[in-house]
Amino acid sequence: MCPLGWLGVAALCLGTLWAVPAKDRRKEEKPKAELSLFENLDLDNYDVTLESYGDILDLSNYEELYDYGHLVPKIEVGTLAPRPKDPKTLPELAETTSGTPNLQPPSSAGPVPSAPIPRQGLPSCVLCLCLGSSVYCDDAGLEQIPALPPDTAYLYARFNRIGAVRAGDFRGLEKLKRIDLSSNSISWADADAFRGLSSLQELLLPENLLTALPELPRGLVRLDVRLNRIPSAGLRPEAFRDLKQLQFLHLSDNQLDFIPVPLPESLRSLHLQNNNIQTMHEDTFCDSQEQGQIRRALEDIRLDGNPINLSLFPNAFSCLPRLPTGRFS
Repeated sequence: MCPLGWLGVAALCLGTLWAVPAKDRRKEEKPKAELSLFENLDLDNYDVTLESYGDILDLSNYEELYDYGHLVPKIEVGTLAPRPKDPKTLPELAETTSGTPNLQPPSSAGPVPSAPIPRQGLPSCVLCLCLGSSVYCDDAGLEQIPALPPDTAYLYARFNRIGAVRAGDFRGLEKLKRIDLSSNSISWADADAFRGLSSLQELLLPENLLTALPELPRGLVRLDVRLNRIPSAGLRPEAFRDLKQLQFLHLSDNQLDFIPVPLPESLRSLHLQNNNIQTMHEDTFCDSQEQGQIRRALEDIRLDGNPINLSLFPNAFSCLPRLPTGRFS
């Protein structure tokens, strides 16, 4: 064959080879590149489980393969807020200082006169605790009764050093219902200290140093003057006769020589223990002129701690629902 013929055959072969599409050539080359990545894997037994997952895939350097630094947003840290772009949004200086009070220089007119100071220097609601119509002054170191609000109904001033009750201490307190001055050092009370208190129902003065009782308001329901030093001479004649609402009269631990008479029919409890009572009249509790009299209200009479022998006065208890507590021998 001539050389020209051989050149023609070679040209034909080259044309056939170049006639294969480039896309097919890439398909043929790609598996070879991919297979090189998995040539260490056993593809015949590719059963991935939680136990074999770490043996098949090496994730120890997984984070080193990719660098995400260019994707992290840059954050600027500062201490001041950015200024607004619109200057109109800035607050005016006048607005920020409008609430500042203007300080006035001291006037040359002299010192301002202080408010009048009530009795004992301070009102009761400063020295004590005022809740509604109740005033609590317990253990407040008081030496006299403080000024009270006009609507006071209940006063508790126990465990203080109050030495006396004066006529004006409760003046004008028409709503006062209870006065509790227990455990003070009260040695005397003005005759008119309580008389004008028309609403007073309870007067509690135990554990003081009283030697006499002042005049009492007629609406009184409970009087407690235990543990004082009151003798029979310290009681006004017929001191309790006009107290038509009196129910509780406690005079124990004093220096009484006899039972104060007459006692109001409203009385329910009479405590006279630990005195010096030695005798009594037959009419002390019962009216000897009234046959069949029964004082059903008076059920609590205590005369124990006295030298009196109650068995010597059997007629004195004939109208009572029960015998007094005391010595009968």
